[in-house]
Amino acid sequence: MKLSQLFTKTSKTVPADETADNAKLLIRAGYVHKEMAGVYDYLPLGKKVVDNITSIIREEMDALGAQEIQMSVLQNMELWQKTGRWDDKIVDDWFKTRLVNGSEIGLGLTHEEPITNMLRRFVSSYKDLPLYVYQIQTKFRNELRAKSGLLRGRELLMKDMYSYSRSVAEHEQFYEKAIKAYEKVYQRLGIGDITYMTFASGGIFTKFSHEFQTLSHVGEDTIYVSESKKLAINKEVYNDEVLSHLGVEKKHLKEERAVEVGNIFSLGSRYADALGLHFTDKDGREMPVIMGCYGIGISRLVGLLAEHFADEKGLVWPVNIAPALVYIVRLGSGEKIVQQADALYELLIKNKISAIYDDRDVQSGEKLNNADLLGIPYRVVVSEKTTLTDKVEVKARSQSEVSLMTEEALLKLLSRS
Repeated sequence: MKLSQLFTKTSKTVPADETADNAKLLIRAGYVHKEMAGVYDYLPLGKKVVDNITSIIREEMDALGAQEIQMSVLQNMELWQKTGRWDDKIVDDWFKTRLVNGSEIGLGLTHEEPITNMLRRFVSSYKDLPLYVYQIQTKFRNELRAKSGLLRGRELLMKDMYSYSRSVAEHEQFYEKAIKAYEKVYQRLGIGDITYMTFASGGIFTKFSHEFQTLSHVGEDTIYVSESKKLAINKEVYNDEVLSHLGVEKKHLKEERAVEVGNIFSLGSRYADALGLHFTDKDGREMPVIMGCYGIGISRLVGLLAEHFADEKGLVWPVNIAPALVYIVRLGSGEKIVQQADALYELLIKNKISAIYDDRDVQSGEKLNNADLLGIPYRVVVSEKTTLTDKVEVKARSQSEVSLMTEEALLKLLSRS
């Protein structure tokens, strides 16, 4: 990617109504564009970040044996009426509209009802279960106050997975595997050490649901962390009974602010019963299907990671999240400088190393500041000095040291990243 051909640009300004640091930084760096409160467009570099996060999540869901599908966004009112969740007094963040014929429909905020209804066509026998499906899709939430940038959007990208099992025991086996899969996701994203499985209210379905909360100064939730047990308790269920059940003492817990980055939930047979999804067991008896749901807010993760992986100069993306591995800075427009920079760019592309090439005719300071703002893991400078040594200047974004390297040494470094 040559920067001179990229239609977006970095900026020193952000919309006057933007208050969230994550959105300010991503807008300045040219990763997103704000349409309105809680609604953001992903520009080329932002889309690459989203795709990298999505790939990590997809790989871990596939490893669980889940199959990816794509459900419709438009929602049938009748399905949601059967479970009681069409009523705005029960679910208060619906976006609803009407067709030309006057029929009322909704824009999907989650998909327990439609996927359960669809499976009535495919599940009838114990031989059809267990079954695990997931999707990565835009959801719509009519948030009262969308004031936290990408952390609380009205239009958001989400991974939602649904499990269907023949028994509670079979469900619980998968549920535990899902916990491990989520932990792998957060480790691969670079936030595993500060992300805790958090006990929260299970509502009418089960004693607990589980959230995954990442410690952050911008967190909207209060949790109580047990570092020794690597778990936490949400403030809403923080009481002596829960502490006793989990075997932890108040004196060993630390109050923290955190951002919810995922949740998993045992649903029992409520949705299956309401929508008529059952199966016949080996003895010919009709049995309830046991269900679970598992969500990860991808756009929320983009906002959180932008807050977490940043310094006073800009973003500091980890290698597996960044939109490119290398940012080539060409300082000067002399023939030899251009030739070396062009050749380096082609060499990296030939070796399948993702690179952004700042080939613009602008001041050196702007290029170097741009490299810091975008947060690409490695900055490689080509200048008159490097043409005299047949080497390039290499600096990791997360470090201050600058090294002179041959192109061969650079390729070895990058291949290990």
